[in-house]
Amino acid sequence: MKVALFGGTGFVGCYLVDALLAHGHQPVVLVRPGSEGKVERGDACELVAGTIAEPEAVRHTVAGADAAIYAIGILKEVPRRGITFAALHFEGARRAMEAATAAGVKRFLLMSANGVKADGTTYQRTKLQAEQALQASGLAWTIFRPSVIFGEPRGRMEFVTQLYHQIVARPIPAPLFYTGLWPSGAGATLLSPIHVHDVAELFVRSLARPDAVGQILPLGGARALSWKEILQTIGRATHRRVVGLPTPAAAVRAVARLLDPLDLLPVTADQITMLMEGNTCDATALLATYGIEPIPFDAPHLAYLTVGAHS
Repeated sequence: MKVALFGGTGFVGCYLVDALLAHGHQPVVLVRPGSEGKVERGDACELVAGTIAEPEAVRHTVAGADAAIYAIGILKEVPRRGITFAALHFEGARRAMEAATAAGVKRFLLMSANGVKADGTTYQRTKLQAEQALQASGLAWTIFRPSVIFGEPRGRMEFVTQLYHQIVARPIPAPLFYTGLWPSGAGATLLSPIHVHDVAELFVRSLARPDAVGQILPLGGARALSWKEILQTIGRATHRRVVGLPTPAAAVRAVARLLDPLDLLPVTADQITMLMEGNTCDATALLATYGIEPIPFDAPHLAYLTVGAHS
């Protein structure tokens, strides 16, 4: 099967390339000029030079494809460089959908996010808008809503590696966020980390499953973990003691909102908002149905952190 891939140079995208090739598919990857070297096993892929903002490049990518995967996503906007949630999560996705429809592509898989909602953050709203556009497109669609994704970053941005460098490795207490006036339940926000390999396998295996068409699939790991447990697990994996400090989320969010335009903090106000909402889902049954044994979020499977733990 020939599969058009948007977002193939990103964290999840590079694992999607691996999975597509492992299952005998031919990836056609849209690549920004100059970034060809970022494509995993680029010699085994068909590369199309261009960006998601260029209609002709998008049309070229889906031409002759049997399926398309849209996995372009960002966690933080850089408006001065044209990097916005609206441009990449929604407008780019819609452009790819329209090109796929015109080219007669049979299947379209979309990387969305757990917790999307119309009255949420810009990140959440634009992900939902892309979902709604796909559902109205007439394509045979499948939408994936992952919680946080972890795994060897291969030089890309990755959730756990960020937490290690920004929190665990620093000689200051780790923030255990809480809401309200009193620190009861500090660090108790729950997340469902899922390994990037499992995510890629679910995407690619769904291409052979007619029952996946028209489905919105939540992707989470085998168990939900609190923010505190996640930081402690990272600490065990890197042989560091994690000391937590109850931290009011409202105060951090207020400071972040003030400094967001200056890009001075590693997190944005909206990211704090989404963290405090929690991000859990149970995909145990789905993984079993697809024949996937979930990779647990534990110290042995975070061993990739030790490569740069003392650098």
